[in-house]
Amino acid sequence: MSYVVDFVNVSTVGLERSPVADALAGLRANEARYFSNKYAHVFTTHPAAEVPDLVEYVRRVLAEERGIVIASPPLEATEALVDGVRWTHVFHESGLVVNVLYALEPGGKRAVGFKLADGMEVPDELADTFKFARQKSKLAGTIRGSYFVVKGEY
Repeated sequence: MSYVVDFVNVSTVGLERSPVADALAGLRANEARYFSNKYAHVFTTHPAAEVPDLVEYVRRVLAEERGIVIASPPLEATEALVDGVRWTHVFHESGLVVNVLYALEPGGKRAVGFKLADGMEVPDELADTFKFARQKSKLAGTIRGSYFVVKGEY
């Protein structure tokens, strides 16, 4: 069942299995606020089992670009097409959020972003490769993030 993310009244709906559910819900709400403010887009997530194509797409980009396999199970996923950019997000049980920003126009911006919910450790599969910058958020506390540029065609 899909969930329209409310960034005013933050809820853990769909994220209850996460040991950092409250922080992950704040991170999800932070993403929803960004998309609402920047693109007037309603951020709607779906249980990962209902959108296996989105989960597989993100898995494939990570594997082919950097040989990364995320150990934590996916809880939710979503995709938005705004201003010629395909944004695909996967929210993991550990508190990790992976998003693929992929401009549809050749030569446009393409990147993978990682965000860590407050209270989670850096996953082993990312620890030796990425440095995470910190950012404060009213909804998500301290967000740690990193990214890499996507070189392939997906």
